[in-house]
Amino acid sequence: MGCVSQKKYTALQTQYTDASRSRDQLQAEKNALQEEKARNEEALRTSLLTKNQQVNQLNASLSGAQQENSQLSADLRGKEQRIADMQRILEQKDAAVKALRQKVGDALLGFNSQDLQVNVRNGKVYVSLSEQLLFKSGSTKVDPKGQEALSKLATALKGNQDVNVLVEGHTDNVPIVKGTAGMRDNWDLSVLRATEITRILTQAGLPASQVTPSGRAQYVPVAQNDSPTNKALNRRTEIILTPKLDELFQILEQN
Repeated sequence: MGCVSQKKYTALQTQYTDASRSRDQLQAEKNALQEEKARNEEALRTSLLTKNQQVNQLNASLSGAQQENSQLSADLRGKEQRIADMQRILEQKDAAVKALRQKVGDALLGFNSQDLQVNVRNGKVYVSLSEQLLFKSGSTKVDPKGQEALSKLATALKGNQDVNVLVEGHTDNVPIVKGTAGMRDNWDLSVLRATEITRILTQAGLPASQVTPSGRAQYVPVAQNDSPTNKALNRRTEIILTPKLDELFQILEQN
């Protein structure tokens, strides 16, 4: 009996040891699983926080983009409106310049087209008068026929006080005769002729503040100075009419 009891005791002791070992192993596995669970939960919380921050940043970016897009749309609409306004003003300006050209052209009908021309260039009205119409060779005194043309031009421009009038004198490349009173070169000749025309225009009623004389001598030719015909073309006076915008609107309303 004693021997049997010892065997049972030993077997029970072994079972107990195995059971304790299994329990400890299970406890260790449980602890490992809990630690892994904690790590996974922390990783998930960190990932979720990161995702939330990214979502918030995306929402902020989207909101900013929407505001920027709204501002861009407003700016675009404003630019389109300004372009439309500018186009409208340019069309009105073109119409007003054409009306001014017509008015001046009508006032100067009857003059030889070779001596007097009215054209529109670069949004301005150019009245080109030949030397033959205005002056004798080398002279700064305007002939009666030229005075008549200038008087009619001044009458046509009366009331259009916002039209700037620039009088440009031009010569060919032939030097003036040495000893000509009051002149040393073609600069003097072109300026003195422009000044004389300015006096006639202002005496005919244009405000002096509206007219500016200038001389270009031989440096802005319309043809090569290689023949008598071309030199005659270069000996000219150009009266350049440049309307201001407010005057353009008045011209449009009057017409």
